[in-house]
Amino acid sequence: MATLQGKERAAYVQSMFDRIARRYNLMNRLMTFGQDLRWRKFVIQQAKLPPKGKLLDLATGTGDIAFEGLRAVPDLTAVGGDFSLGMMQVGQTLTDGDRVRWVGADAIQLPFAGNSFDAVTSGYLMRNVIDIPQALREQLRVLKPGGRIVILDTTPPPRNLLRPFILIHMRYVIPLLGRLISGNPDAYQYLPESTQKFKTPEALAGAMREAGFQNVQFKRFMFGTQAVHWGEKPR
Repeated sequence: MATLQGKERAAYVQSMFDRIARRYNLMNRLMTFGQDLRWRKFVIQQAKLPPKGKLLDLATGTGDIAFEGLRAVPDLTAVGGDFSLGMMQVGQTLTDGDRVRWVGADAIQLPFAGNSFDAVTSGYLMRNVIDIPQALREQLRVLKPGGRIVILDTTPPPRNLLRPFILIHMRYVIPLLGRLISGNPDAYQYLPESTQKFKTPEALAGAMREAGFQNVQFKRFMFGTQAVHWGEKPR
């Protein structure tokens, strides 16, 4: 499944997220032992949103990062974009769901004007897009000069003493949880597979610089299996 390419992969990912939408938040809490809540707060901290600012949260899913932005900046305009309508439909039913502007959006061809947002955030987007450089260029385009990009995503497990245990968790525990909780074990087989094939944090930081972002940095979490990257659009 993680070997799918191009439009075939995009269609699979879209269908997969629609199927797991109602159990997605619960699975995230279980897979990360609740740590994903802390990572999303860190994403918003790095976004450095101004009062009355405008946030675009891509791969918004059920809106976790957008909601975190609204908690941090109550007068924020939060736009949640995703190509999984099923995920956004769940988000609309949650507390503050009516405060997010939900938009169907493909990350490699965003339906927004240039220089529109103070920050663009994403959670687990880049691992799934079919064209990472184009997705980064689109985020650069829609940011205002000086605006910030913040990316939360998984990373291939580092080669250290913990790697065998991390791989066991990814290859066996996560698919089992997916079978028991979501009823979609194939989805939770794809997610660990795509993690192992994804860019290292250093490689993703390099791609961000190549796309035109400056002051790019990142921080690893959860034994090096997650990372938050951030950078700025030149003024």
